[in-house]
Amino acid sequence: MSVSLKKAVLNRFNARSLHIVAILILIFSGFSNEVSAQDSEKTFTLYLVRHAEKELSADDPKDPPLTECGEQRAESLAYFLASVDLDAVYSTDYLRTRSTAQPVARDKKLEIQIYDPKGMEDFAKVLIEQKQEALVVGHSNSTPNLAGLLLKQEVEPIDESIYDRIYQLVFYQDRGQLQLLHSTFVCNLAEE
Repeated sequence: MSVSLKKAVLNRFNARSLHIVAILILIFSGFSNEVSAQDSEKTFTLYLVRHAEKELSADDPKDPPLTECGEQRAESLAYFLASVDLDAVYSTDYLRTRSTAQPVARDKKLEIQIYDPKGMEDFAKVLIEQKQEALVVGHSNSTPNLAGLLLKQEVEPIDESIYDRIYQLVFYQDRGQLQLLHSTFVCNLAEE
């Protein structure tokens, strides 16, 4: 087995393990015990992520594409969410966010819905009202901001250099609970 194939298998294992750990955290935290079979339609989960690594020396510095590692991270996110039923995939209208959302949308056979990061309060209300299982791809400043608006509490911002956070927000009735997950993704650039 080649080194790059071993690394790819390890990344898939790590993403799957992270998903299992997230489920176990929710189970052992007692949050899932509050939900009965009749109330399941009132429960929904949102996954908020920052776009993957962007090209720093792009022709258009305001709308750069993803790096090769960023493309791999986007595929890793699709693998992480493979067993999650999603109703919607949202992205800001930038190449780097749409490219991060694309593998998930492709695998789930969903269209990417564009939202405006300047209208976060209204967007948060829409997400709460729709009660859909959804992925929302944003930016280092907008993702924690949206999590805070959804939870009605302060959420610590993330540094521009951080790409590994997955904000899992589980809502039951009018209450949300945040699980901040850290992706175990490691970029596997082919050795030349």
